Amino acid sequence: METARIAQGDDSTLVLLTVEEAARRLQIGRTTCFTLIRSGALESLMIGRLRRVPADAPAAYIARCRAQGCGA
Repeated sequence: METARIAQGDDSTLVLLTVEEAARRLQIGRTTCFTLIRSGALESLMIGRLRRVPADAPAAYIARCRAQGCGA
């Protein structure tokens, strides 16, 4: 059952990601991902009580970091 969940999390056709899936795509921890969300660096939205990250937001965050020289 866990294998099916992991495979679903790697589905590139998803429109919204959980915070855990976004963190996995960025290869960072869940807590760090929440920190990026709280700071506004990583786009997210609330659907009811659920926090979701648009599927293109991790790539947009990386592109901004590369353009600004983040972490260099």
